[in-house]
Amino acid sequence: MLSTGSDTTINPGTAPLASPLLTTPCLLLDEPRLRANLVEMQAHLGRLSVGFRPHLKTAKSIDVARLAMTSTAGPATVSTLREAEYFAEGGVRDILYAVGIAPQKLDRIDAIRRRWDTTLTVLLDSVEQAEAVASWGARTGNLLPALIEIDADGHRSGVTPDDAQTILAIGRALGAALRGVLLHAGDSYGLDEPGALAEAAERERAAAVTAAAILRGGGLPCPVVSVGSTPTARWARDLSGVTEVRAGVFMFGDLFQAGIGSVAVENIALSVLATVIGHRRDRGWIITDAGWMALSRDRSTARQVVDQGYGLVCDLAGRPYPDLLVAEANQEHGILALRPGAGIDLPDLPVGARVRILPNHACATGAQHDRYHVLDGDGQVGAVWPRISGW
Repeated sequence: MLSTGSDTTINPGTAPLASPLLTTPCLLLDEPRLRANLVEMQAHLGRLSVGFRPHLKTAKSIDVARLAMTSTAGPATVSTLREAEYFAEGGVRDILYAVGIAPQKLDRIDAIRRRWDTTLTVLLDSVEQAEAVASWGARTGNLLPALIEIDADGHRSGVTPDDAQTILAIGRALGAALRGVLLHAGDSYGLDEPGALAEAAERERAAAVTAAAILRGGGLPCPVVSVGSTPTARWARDLSGVTEVRAGVFMFGDLFQAGIGSVAVENIALSVLATVIGHRRDRGWIITDAGWMALSRDRSTARQVVDQGYGLVCDLAGRPYPDLLVAEANQEHGILALRPGAGIDLPDLPVGARVRILPNHACATGAQHDRYHVLDGDGQVGAVWPRISGW
């Protein structure tokens, strides 16, 4: 019997999503879709002869990690030290902390490495950070491996790939701690055409290879050339010179990634189960118990060609109702309404009916919940997998 987070339990073999024993709102994970998304990406990267280091910032679950990683020991990417601690405790031994390092975090990183005998690599993009890592290593007698972040497209952090002087200065300051370079093509999230996404992937690859060549040309090692974002991983055609790809949200999918073209709506594995609690027929509304506390406030699809409101509403089999969105979200109320101009009637969803809501952003929606209710091939809840939060 599996706990549902209340005083009730469910039998995983028989309880349908319509059962009142499954407390709503709650997070659902379609395991067959998750596995299919992983298989597709792993096969794609295998054809390109590149390693895979899944990003686990969306998953935040050791059960998902063990499906995504190439072995139970990793490799893996994380975005918080809480994730690093959790996955290390779960047996992951090769972890990349892919957020710029602050000197105040070095002792905590060392504690993780020592307690679980885990290789934990850090990221930086300045001589100041490199000197802090080197100084800490000299003081403690520990060698902390580090990657230099390279700016592929002006999206966020990193050294521009043609700034040889800074790249070499950082590499020399790191000394024996230098492991290579890392890039994240974040601007790819603003594209939606396969050709443009393939070009973004090539720009990311070219920038990575250029930076690696600068280090090697300066007599410094660069064994790791790491790139990654879900869109560029999905649409890359050539990854020559790259040693590993990092991507994570692809395994779940969401409406924003569907708008980009990185995943099909029918392959989105994550949804929120909600219950209808009322109607405002005078306004064309159906009210559910899943507001922004369950769905998140993410409205990223508002910037895309198709605005999906706060989420796309589906039946219990995960099939979208035509043009039915979460049009508005209060803290604990979700307001379902038809897309403007739909020209159809609302579906018949009486009080007590249940729906599944596909999220705009899997990371943000997942962060609202502490567990996955995992659906098997028959659409039944077959397991409950914990997930973590925090930094």
